Amino acid sequence: MPTFTALTTLIGEDAANAMAQALEKMTPEPVGVGVFEIEDDSGLWEVGAYFLDPPDMVMLEIFALAFDAKPFAVSELPEVDWVAKVKRELSPVEAGRFYVYGSHDADKVAEIQAQGDRITLLIEATVAFGTGHHGTTLGCLRAWDRLYNEGVRPAKVIDVGCGTAVLAMAAAAVLPDALVIASDIDQVAVDVAEANVAVNGLAGRVECLEAAGFAHPRIKAAAPFDLIFANILKGPLIELAPAMAQNCVSTGLVILSGLLVVQADTITQAYVAAGFTPVSREDLGEWSALVLRRN
Repeated sequence: MPTFTALTTLIGEDAANAMAQALEKMTPEPVGVGVFEIEDDSGLWEVGAYFLDPPDMVMLEIFALAFDAKPFAVSELPEVDWVAKVKRELSPVEAGRFYVYGSHDADKVAEIQAQGDRITLLIEATVAFGTGHHGTTLGCLRAWDRLYNEGVRPAKVIDVGCGTAVLAMAAAAVLPDALVIASDIDQVAVDVAEANVAVNGLAGRVECLEAAGFAHPRIKAAAPFDLIFANILKGPLIELAPAMAQNCVSTGLVILSGLLVVQADTITQAYVAAGFTPVSREDLGEWSALVLRRN
């Protein structure tokens, strides 16, 4: 069964949310409506509606005019098994000592493991973010590999917004005595993280929690942390900067990504204001990964 998408952009979060609420009352009714900030400092928000039947083009035009939005772009998407497609197209990722693969590439793992110092992590293509292929996750893995090569051995690590928990597992795999926590605001991601931890033989080594930022009793009890991963988005990264400082030990490190190259300076400034000093930055395509040290 095909899916029809209707996408537009407009200025302002309030207007975008109001349009989304109006779209939900359309006939035929959309099966889903999403509102997303476009992370380019333009102030634009994207509103998308998803239909099983062709949407009413006249109503969409009226909505666009009423909310001062761009005309809707409507597309018909064929039925696709996206997980199967991703599995076919994703090749293993190498980030220093870390080799991230899916089960469809399991035949290559024995050769990698024979190299002795390589860490293999099985991450399936699922609904949770973070297979290692995206520039943000890859940047974080590369940053952590460099820090480990420099002798960094944190005793307590947290992966905030963990998705598949690939970053938390990359820490736990080389830090057998460290406390490692993986947290996410989405319970689905937490479930995926727990499954990945188990399949990689790290059960009992990574605690997976549903939490927003550092707001969880277990996280509060474990803080402060020596190393904090946060592969999220610009807005939450900036909002969390003060909490990062409060939950990071003196001279502790944060590895940040989920941010565009054009956003890196703004986020760096927010963390400098919160009490951090830049250590390194790597740009991979349009994405950046930052490493900062708490003063």
